[in-house]
Amino acid sequence: MILELADIRIQPGQQAAFDAAIERGVTTVIAHAKGYRGYKVNKGIENPERYILQIFWDSLDDHMVGFRQSPAFADWRAIVGPFFAGPPVVEHFDLVCKS
Repeated sequence: MILELADIRIQPGQQAAFDAAIERGVTTVIAHAKGYRGYKVNKGIENPERYILQIFWDSLDDHMVGFRQSPAFADWRAIVGPFFAGPPVVEHFDLVCKS
């Protein structure tokens, strides 16, 4: 399983609207992608315009090819993109261990 970690900064004062948009975007668009396994979203306490989105995928290709190169990616960005203060920083991780 692959973890996609997206560090997202949004425009000030848009937290409530973005909270609703990111949940809608994941549940109506990303959740239907091949290889999607689940997600978590955390909002910063000290920096409330900062969000950490974690999406779990079966493989890196499921995210980078199957989703990012599909029309669904444009649908996702249409929902959440207007809130971004800058491009999200996205990285991928392999699971080493868990409890």
